[in-house]
Amino acid sequence: MGNNGRKIFGTDGVRGVANVYPMTTEIAMQIGRAAAFIVKKSRHARHRIVVGKDTRLSGYMIENALASGICSMGVDVLLVGPLPTPGIAFITSSMRADAGVVVSASHNMFQDNGIKIFSGDGFKLPDETEAYIEDLIFSHGMESLRPTAEDVGRAQRIDDAIGRYIVFLKNTFPRQMTLEGLRLVVDCAHGAAYRCAPSVFEELGAKVHLIGVEPNGHNINKDCGSLHPEVAAEAVVRTSADMGLALDGDADRVIFIDHQGQIVDGDRIMAICAKDLHGRGRLAQNTVVATIMSNMGLEVALKDMGLSLIRTAVGDRYVVERMRQDGFNFGGEQSGHMIFLDHNTTGDGILTAIQVLAVMQREGRSLAELAEAMETFPQVLLNVKVNRRVDLDRVSEVEAQCRLVRDRLGDRGRLVVRFSGTEPVVRVMIEGDDGDLINMLAHETAECIAKSLE
Repeated sequence: MGNNGRKIFGTDGVRGVANVYPMTTEIAMQIGRAAAFIVKKSRHARHRIVVGKDTRLSGYMIENALASGICSMGVDVLLVGPLPTPGIAFITSSMRADAGVVVSASHNMFQDNGIKIFSGDGFKLPDETEAYIEDLIFSHGMESLRPTAEDVGRAQRIDDAIGRYIVFLKNTFPRQMTLEGLRLVVDCAHGAAYRCAPSVFEELGAKVHLIGVEPNGHNINKDCGSLHPEVAAEAVVRTSADMGLALDGDADRVIFIDHQGQIVDGDRIMAICAKDLHGRGRLAQNTVVATIMSNMGLEVALKDMGLSLIRTAVGDRYVVERMRQDGFNFGGEQSGHMIFLDHNTTGDGILTAIQVLAVMQREGRSLAELAEAMETFPQVLLNVKVNRRVDLDRVSEVEAQCRLVRDRLGDRGRLVVRFSGTEPVVRVMIEGDDGDLINMLAHETAECIAKSLE
């Protein structure tokens, strides 16, 4: 089951083991039909949907099923092949297509796959539209709608999609700057960025040491990329590089490594970019949007800069929704999703790296020096396996335990207890300035939840 009583959609589109329900060709075809049905309600005569993917073996199968479903509803398909998720969002909006579909399971291993959909403006579909797609599929509401003759859709390949995306990315780097003399390690996770990421950094002048650029359909995310940043970290130290970048399979997020081989997480990157944007008068409403999982240290650092932090539920889509709703232009997640709404509509690992490199060049400082913009509070995160999903606020023992923890922490710490959107676990996260105390409280809370939900 997905979230919110959904049948197939979870927190980030449809995801699962490829060729096992719901990630089957039959469901993919129906999703294609439903997406085409929805876009045909707009005014103009010919409608077009972009379809792109990462480098998984099952991508061929799912891509073709989606294209078949879309064409069967009289909508044309633009196939872009392997391209990062944000690249597909960019192509969708720049080509004025009606929608974009990404075939990817992001950081999951190769046997999984997923489908996420962007509307014509390049933003992920809201929950209501995903629910409507499910309704169209399971109510069989499209069965009688089958165009014939010249009204059937056609599919064509967009051969220069990667080139267009590379030009777009390079244009987000200040024109008067160059990366000449900079040594970078770039790990593409054998994923969707394996062609475009190396080109971008090399064309901007950097000397690039590449990892994870030989996809074979099976090795996406395997012992490399953002799931294993230690691989890039080791290469940074070995090659005396100035910085390392570890992308995930669909390149919508990035983990940074400084020249000493230390990982710099998304919270520190947000602090660095917020300070830079604010200093240049480019941070809308002096506010950053992050999730409930971002470290308290980010909040404190932003406050010291005279900036505000707004928190949302976990998931980059919720960060983007809040940004659009209230006119903010920068936000992100601790996991390395950064959203620069002035440039793109979704998290973009390569674009984020370019923005951070621009800050390094402007300031003439290393990533390690810039990362001192915030101090991380000790944080404990525990996963509690559970058999059932209930409203935790209505479980009196859990509610009482959480109240007790919050009283103990006061304003010197934070507790977050939430169900995972993708696994049968409850995540318990506590942070504060006393490492021993938060460790004890986290284990007590985890035990309480395990007993209460047996």
